[in-house]
Amino acid sequence: MAARDGQGEQDGQGERSGRSKGLKVAALALTGALLLGAGAAGWAYWHLNGNIKSVDINSALGDDRPARPVTVPSASPSASPVPTGALNLLVLGSDSRSGEENQELGGGDSGGARSDTAMVVHLDAGRTAATVVSIPRDTLVDRPSCPLPSGGTTREASGAMFNTAYELGGPVCAVKTVESLTGVRMDHYIEIDFSGFADLVDALGGVTVTTDVDIDDDKSHLHLDAGTHHLDGTQALGLARTRYGLQGGSDLARIELQHKLVKALLEQISATDLLTDPARLYQVADALTGSLTTDTGLDSLGELTGLGRSLGDLAADDVRTLTMPVLPAPSDPNRVVADQPDAGDLWKSLR
Repeated sequence: MAARDGQGEQDGQGERSGRSKGLKVAALALTGALLLGAGAAGWAYWHLNGNIKSVDINSALGDDRPARPVTVPSASPSASPVPTGALNLLVLGSDSRSGEENQELGGGDSGGARSDTAMVVHLDAGRTAATVVSIPRDTLVDRPSCPLPSGGTTREASGAMFNTAYELGGPVCAVKTVESLTGVRMDHYIEIDFSGFADLVDALGGVTVTTDVDIDDDKSHLHLDAGTHHLDGTQALGLARTRYGLQGGSDLARIELQHKLVKALLEQISATDLLTDPARLYQVADALTGSLTTDTGLDSLGELTGLGRSLGDLAADDVRTLTMPVLPAPSDPNRVVADQPDAGDLWKSLR
């Protein structure tokens, strides 16, 4: 199956210019939060910085990983340099299934957490283009042995569902499994808690999304007619999670909706004047940092805003959304496997 490109045609230069502001504003939002805290509201900085949780993935995995790409230093470095090299990030949506709040949001009846959303985000050298590749949760993979925080390791497994890596071994095993599957070094890890995601959408004032089909899914608590809808945080989370009302419960159909949601969020960020509204900016920054778990290389406001500043020239029109090429698994028609050589060629292009 060929990769699906979610980048649609734009209707006019003026519309494109408006949409291209989305990532630039998003990049500046955390910078604004940092400046807010650096002034009179020192408590705000302390609080936002303390929101961020982290995992030391580099120490856990050691040197048994894909090599980092060789970067060539700039011939004329800037007086105030920001990172401009190519970068790969693993972004997971953690689907917590315990606790009253997550139960109300459709988390299910079982305990623990699962990574039902997984995206590899590749930033090109220069940070002026990006590729977002979703990995279907139902992909069967060879799951490597992973170190556990309590000591010991998980067992290797052949033909295991991709999302079991996070369920069994947490972020460290999720990263190791993705690197094993793709051969691509994950420079950073970002995990977004689904209940925190709902708070973030509410802080932005909701998000407008157009669906091509009716959605009637009791499990995700979402019921929408085909068409354009302005969704609150709970509804947007339901859209990210829904699958049983889509083409026989297809995870690939759910990924298409998630790609639409990513684009819609960029549109909403562009339309929300965060930088001139300190109260709204703080609300968004609090919701965002409160929902994040990162690797130790991104676990402070300073490091996150440095990443944001490096995306200042990245326009929303230059972000491609793809799904890893897959085929039905020979052993189970309800599962998929990577479609080779197309999947391998895609990952090779991101190294």
